[in-house]
Amino acid sequence: MTTGVVHGPAGGAISGPVGQPVHPPTGGPHVGVGPTVEPRQRLHPLSPALQGAKSLVVVIAGLSWSTLSRVGFGWFAVMVAVLALGATVLAVISWYNTGYHVVGRELRVYEGLLWRRTRAIPLERLQAVEVVRPLLAQLTGLAELRLEVVGGGKTEAPLAYLTVADATALRARLLALAGGVVAPAPTDTSEATTTEAAPAPAPAGRPLHAVRNQHLLISQLLTPQAIMLPVGVAFVTTQFLSEGSWSFVAVASTLTAMAGVVLQPIRRVLDDWAFRIARDDDVLRIHKGLLETRAQTVPLNRVQTVAITWPLLWRFKGWLRLRLEVAGYSVGESDDRNRPDRLLPVGDLPTGEMIVAEVLPGVRLADLPMAPPPPRARWLNPLSRARLGSGLSDEVFAARSGLLTRNLALVPYARIQSVRVVQGPLQRRLRLATVHADTAGGAGAAAKDRDLAEAWALAAELTDRAHAARTRH
Repeated sequence: MTTGVVHGPAGGAISGPVGQPVHPPTGGPHVGVGPTVEPRQRLHPLSPALQGAKSLVVVIAGLSWSTLSRVGFGWFAVMVAVLALGATVLAVISWYNTGYHVVGRELRVYEGLLWRRTRAIPLERLQAVEVVRPLLAQLTGLAELRLEVVGGGKTEAPLAYLTVADATALRARLLALAGGVVAPAPTDTSEATTTEAAPAPAPAGRPLHAVRNQHLLISQLLTPQAIMLPVGVAFVTTQFLSEGSWSFVAVASTLTAMAGVVLQPIRRVLDDWAFRIARDDDVLRIHKGLLETRAQTVPLNRVQTVAITWPLLWRFKGWLRLRLEVAGYSVGESDDRNRPDRLLPVGDLPTGEMIVAEVLPGVRLADLPMAPPPPRARWLNPLSRARLGSGLSDEVFAARSGLLTRNLALVPYARIQSVRVVQGPLQRRLRLATVHADTAGGAGAAAKDRDLAEAWALAAELTDRAHAARTRH
């Protein structure tokens, strides 16, 4: 049994095929018509320098230590300089041919060197906006604007780089247009050269929670990666000592391998450092990061799923983790650093319940009705059957799973895109089935190993509630 839903665009529809330019309503500005057309904006003039610096890091990483040992340090430095210079020249030319402006309710981005490309991004499909500041951008007072669009395979149109003020103003304007509010056009700041570093602003709106950095550090120490860290370091060190070589290349290679072992927990700490979350009307504002700061803005009406996780070692401290799915980015990005889905990196149960209630009004974790699968499901889940469960509250479909790491997924009925009843060969013999509630964000929730008759009844009930919820909205 499958039912699909297509959400209408927020704030009114604009006709036209997806991916093609959509002209603003009659009377609005048109490209190339009249003197009131908004001028095309350029990125900050320092953008090529920052892009060239990033290319230099990539070049050095691409030239392995074995290359250094073969050609010597002098020629290695010449190769790096030539390639970095070439990358910088290309970055300058690319910057000259890159621009953007807002036409009606579209953001149009122009780019390309040999092959010119124009991307038209309908703002009614906008899911979330991030202002990202890598370390070099912080030192120069710049920022990068990233857009998450429903149906996109990855982050759309990263505008790198703008001044912090321009990035913040453009984010506010795009969100206003996405919600159907007419926002004033900005003045032409394409030639701005201000590079003074600006302090990272606190999230606007009503503060909800700030994660203590001490808890963040402890939570990463209570992970399998951190626990296995001494074993990995000992293995790399043993391999190095067994070679009996103390050359520069051997030392550098060993340090590189050890960096790979310790990178994951350190990266999580740096990414979520000084995590703060606030609510401003109908949007969530999240600020986090140490070396690379991120200011995220997520409209609450675009949240598809909220996932709660209790890792095994965290349960001794009573901690949990919250993540959310927003259509367009949850499954599109292969690198989880580019998925702005952290709702609470670590916190206790009362804090988690408070934040869940803000995102999903009326939902209380302690009051969710949960029914376990029938006893014969133990043949498929001999250890975890007691942890499986699903239920329907007035607001969400809830499903829990997991043995060592426990998971709970909450899906608002209005966000359900389709409902599936799936049976594997062993499930057919046991007259069991799994009911999936799919969302635009990807994972959704699944009630595993339900009685077959119960599964079909649950699917029908989910279909009816999803239809009723979409009708109310």
